[in-house]
Amino acid sequence: MKIIFFGTSSFAAQILFYLVQNQIDVIAVVTRPDRPTGRSLKSSFPPVKQTAIQLGLPVFQPEKASSSEFVAQLKSLQADLFIVVAYGEIVKKEVLDLPSLGCINIHASLLPKYRVAAPIKRCFINAEKETGISIIEMTPKMDAGDIISIQKIPVPFEMTHGELEKELCILAQEMILQVIEQFKNHSVKRIPQDHSQMSLAPKISAQEEEVDWSLDSILLHNRIRALSPSPGAFCMLEVKSQKKRLKILRAFPEDLSFSEKPGSLVKLGKEVGVVCGQGVLRLLEVQLEGKRAMSATDCFNGLQNPKIIW
Repeated sequence: MKIIFFGTSSFAAQILFYLVQNQIDVIAVVTRPDRPTGRSLKSSFPPVKQTAIQLGLPVFQPEKASSSEFVAQLKSLQADLFIVVAYGEIVKKEVLDLPSLGCINIHASLLPKYRVAAPIKRCFINAEKETGISIIEMTPKMDAGDIISIQKIPVPFEMTHGELEKELCILAQEMILQVIEQFKNHSVKRIPQDHSQMSLAPKISAQEEEVDWSLDSILLHNRIRALSPSPGAFCMLEVKSQKKRLKILRAFPEDLSFSEKPGSLVKLGKEVGVVCGQGVLRLLEVQLEGKRAMSATDCFNGLQNPKIIW
């Protein structure tokens, strides 16, 4: 069975690597074009491209996968199946119609919940206690196709986005091998989604990344773990009359009351907390602008009279 893999993110790259390591016949890889990143705006490869080069696979980077020129190129490869994982572009009908066995998508949620761009982050923000992986047959309507395979895993209260993504990736790797085997054996079973239960998971906005200390400490805890380690929830800290960005990578909500206003730093034994609209957020791991990530205690012990600005 000849497979073309579409993906861009590090999550997708790990699945691509796993497929090839398990002797799956990936004949080509499609990923997004190189983009300038960082302050230097130096062009960098998407993680999937890096992995494909490492594996010696042909790589295509069309500006639009649905362009007539690229569709013709894909058609000439005569693939049996397309596997799409966090590709970053809506795959249109002219592409979906090409492979003889169709196109499948690995999506990091329990569909029909959390369709589109940011399912893992929205899972945390909405305090879900479980999530999972859905492998679906792709249709022109995004994330709306029949479910081929779906499995759940728990989301512990202290888990972060980075930790959950690792677990979901392992689950997805196991599931996709089983699904490929079903395609080989012509034993694929499809279950229509209940579209009445559909919810969306839009991208996180820049505004959502900045901590609003007037909110409940539990809500802030969920937002912080949704954004950890990247891009990271942040607040502005005044240190020696300079404003610096402080990323909060790990915290824990405490049901405590202080007379200080929200956004005030308070001592919690040897640790540091921040007063919230309700409760206190105990800071556990942070990253001050220009510094490495470290425990909040070590960070604040090295600062003179820091103050949160918001």
